[in-house]
Amino acid sequence: MSWDFETEPEFQEKLDWMREFVREEIYPLETLDIDYLQFRELIKPLQQEVKDRELWGVHLSPEQGGAGYGQVKLGLMHEILGASELAPPVFGVHAPDTGNSELIAVAGDEEQVEKWGKPVLNGELWSAYSMTEEGRGSDPTMLQTSAVLDGDEWVVNGVKFCVGNANRSDFHIVLCRTEDDEGTAKHRRHSMIIVPTDTEGVINRQIGLMHDPNSEGLVHTHCEVTYDNVRVPAENLLGGRGEAFVLAQKRLGPGRIHHCMRWMGVSRRALDALCERAVSKSVHGGLLADKEMVQDWIATSAAEIEAARLLTLQAAWKIDQVGASGARQEIAMIKYHGAKVMHDVLDRAIQIHGALGYSTDMPLEEAYRWSRAARLYDGPDEVHKVSVARRILKNYEPRDKPSDHIPTRRQAAMEKWGPVIERLETSSV
Repeated sequence: MSWDFETEPEFQEKLDWMREFVREEIYPLETLDIDYLQFRELIKPLQQEVKDRELWGVHLSPEQGGAGYGQVKLGLMHEILGASELAPPVFGVHAPDTGNSELIAVAGDEEQVEKWGKPVLNGELWSAYSMTEEGRGSDPTMLQTSAVLDGDEWVVNGVKFCVGNANRSDFHIVLCRTEDDEGTAKHRRHSMIIVPTDTEGVINRQIGLMHDPNSEGLVHTHCEVTYDNVRVPAENLLGGRGEAFVLAQKRLGPGRIHHCMRWMGVSRRALDALCERAVSKSVHGGLLADKEMVQDWIATSAAEIEAARLLTLQAAWKIDQVGASGARQEIAMIKYHGAKVMHDVLDRAIQIHGALGYSTDMPLEEAYRWSRAARLYDGPDEVHKVSVARRILKNYEPRDKPSDHIPTRRQAAMEKWGPVIERLETSSV
């Protein structure tokens, strides 16, 4: 099977419209001094325009209420939307709602889809994905937030950390330990439970992050969430007991495609800024564009972006062909490779702008702070690298001498070809 990322003319028209719409309608929103409630109100007419174009909530299949685009097309869309943090909510594809609506569509029963899934997809409800626990490391089997079935209710206890939009959401999908350790495989001990945010015992403590020290972003906030004897109906279990990690992989695999293509959108915007500055600014008697070091930055950035973009599209293509479980290695590679590319391109763009690039008069400094988080969320880069290395190493066997050891190969070759060579030499005398 060969890769083919070409799109038909009708879809290319959609991409072209999205690109202009983001640039003309969404970039200006970045300059306004508004809070997130005002932002949600301002974007309603823009959201309606997106819906009228049938580009709203494109991540789901038609049966699930979406447009049914494959991962390659979704990746190309997210590359455009990634250029601005404010673009995804205008198109109904913002995290964590995209992943959560996919989870409910895949694992939810009919009632859960109607009560939680469709309203999230329609932009009527906002959700949170409550998984990470501070100090538990990168091994999800160590997560200790528990849920115990008491009659017809789950009782949830524990503390989650860095939960996106926990205090702005209408409900959380909480990853909990529901099974006794003894006799249960460690990857079958956890489940997912829907917890309405206003349930008694849900305590949100808003925290600041590097990219948003005041934690008042228009799209995202982050919280430490304490679940103190939180009681929810038994029917709030999402999927089956012990299925949390199976469901998490279905959620995270395609989600990383979207993340990484958004990073390419950020990178392209940074490269545009770098190049525009290079052809506009003169120092020491000549344009920055004429300086070899700047030319190196531009050439290196362009190559890195194209390489990361193709790697991501290839992973998207493989998901479309064989599913997320068959593309684990590719999904892991794009995560750690794309994060580094975004950081490095942003770093060069800031450097060429000097103090202006470091200031909030440009969007580069905020994107640069965001880029540091990319190496952490959805699993630390180091974990993904270990996973990739182990998969690759399975294809190799230990040897006493390297397989490319010249003397050994020469001996084998002479055993096979020596008589032929001797005969040729004799006949040529």
